[in-house]
Amino acid sequence: MISEVGIGRTTHRAVAARAGLPLGATTYYFPTLDDLIAAGLRLAAADLQSDFEAWGERLRIADDIPGAVAGFITEYLNDRQRAQMECELYVAAGRDAALRPLAMAWLTGMRDLLEPHVGADAAHDLVALFDGVILQALTTGRDVDPEALTATIRRLTAS
Repeated sequence: MISEVGIGRTTHRAVAARAGLPLGATTYYFPTLDDLIAAGLRLAAADLQSDFEAWGERLRIADDIPGAVAGFITEYLNDRQRAQMECELYVAAGRDAALRPLAMAWLTGMRDLLEPHVGADAAHDLVALFDGVILQALTTGRDVDPEALTATIRRLTAS
């Protein structure tokens, strides 16, 4: 629901309807709307942790780190709804300090994944690039050019 309609329009009623449950079921397990939304965002963060683990394995054996990182970004954008949800998380975390740890898990997880392969400064830059590419792709609806992205990543990681 969050990825489809945004946090502002996610309600107990809408989630219950989507799940085919009575409204009381969602309010029983998630007494407040904030609890319900935080649970959804925690689930997205857990999925992201699984991605980090898989990406870490791929980076350990990659012959071409910039190409692998560009591949992560383009693959990530194959699921636009999920990417939209994580953008929603960023916006929500800017307003709600209780959600900041979830958003920070994305920032620090990606940085920690990249740092051993490209160094601290380049990892910081790549996380910012990743976020910008995602926002632009979601805003424009266009696909990412993997070759151009790889070339940009090569420039950012060149020593």
